[in-house]
Amino acid sequence: MSASVTQRPQTAGSNFAALNRQIVEAGLLERRPAYYAVRVSVVSAMFAGGWLAFFMLGSSWWNIAAAAWLGVVFSQVALLAHDVAHRQVFRTKRPSALAGRIAGNVAVGMSYGWWMDKHTRHHANPNHDELDPDVQPELLIWATESAWGRRGVKGFVNRHQAGLFFPLLTLLSVDLRISSIKALRRRGMKCRGPEAGLMALHLVAYAAALLLVLSPLQALVYFLVHHAVFGVYLGMTFAPNHKGMPHPTGAEDYLRKQVLTSRNVKGGRLTDVALGGLNYQIEHHLFPAMPTPNLPKAQPIVRAYCERAGIPYEETGLISSYRQALRHLHAVGAPLRAARRDRRLAAAGGAPTPR
Repeated sequence: MSASVTQRPQTAGSNFAALNRQIVEAGLLERRPAYYAVRVSVVSAMFAGGWLAFFMLGSSWWNIAAAAWLGVVFSQVALLAHDVAHRQVFRTKRPSALAGRIAGNVAVGMSYGWWMDKHTRHHANPNHDELDPDVQPELLIWATESAWGRRGVKGFVNRHQAGLFFPLLTLLSVDLRISSIKALRRRGMKCRGPEAGLMALHLVAYAAALLLVLSPLQALVYFLVHHAVFGVYLGMTFAPNHKGMPHPTGAEDYLRKQVLTSRNVKGGRLTDVALGGLNYQIEHHLFPAMPTPNLPKAQPIVRAYCERAGIPYEETGLISSYRQALRHLHAVGAPLRAARRDRRLAAAGGAPTPR
């Protein structure tokens, strides 16, 4: 497994050093135990309330509303696990790992260790075509070079990926579980046995609850609604952060690599809560161990520093951030659409599209 997501960059002699000193002197890297005590309590109450409603409603179609509620709650649990992974909540490794596995493997049903390894690599090289697992070509593609040669289902999806983006997010929750299971089957993963056991506990308990309380049709609809809401919500918290932003060459220093590839989302307190603080993506990437409530306090310091250094600081509204991401997806799929038109024209005896 790669280094912890909390590993801090080397700052000596870099453009980041002066900014780092300002943040440290302002006390913005200090823990916020009271904030996290309240947040953990609220999210835990939401989680328990969702399952209590599930059992009280029983075999009723009203339980589908509880499924949507738990989809939202699962996303909030995942966002809390994200903060735990970055050591924002606990200072040391052992309680962080324990809390992370409870939130990730037991509560949500995905491998905390697999996700942490993946997220570590993302933080080290955000938006890098070869090194960031979040932009490597899978079903969706984020770089034009990845489009060439794609046919069949993947080709169809990539030609229309901007329009299919949000519908495909409904499958994100299932994809995370499949990826977790694949990772747990590979030897070499740390704590592989406990991770697998805790995830199996979640899957068995979840399936048993649905099949024992609901009719087969209700259980199916509950599962689909729950995981569709979870996937869309979780995907919408991460999509605005980097999608459509520049892809680095690898030669940038730490400050530019993190700032130029990230986008902040403007909004009030509701946006902060809904996105779990990830709307301050620039500050989070520069200082991943900074507690979430300190991110808005760090923003004016970081923005002013970037202005003095001549580094573009991207900030936009939530809807605009999705538009930018979708425009990028549409542009990346353009070569596939052009190639398909050329094939059709060639079959009809016409001239290919000029490029």
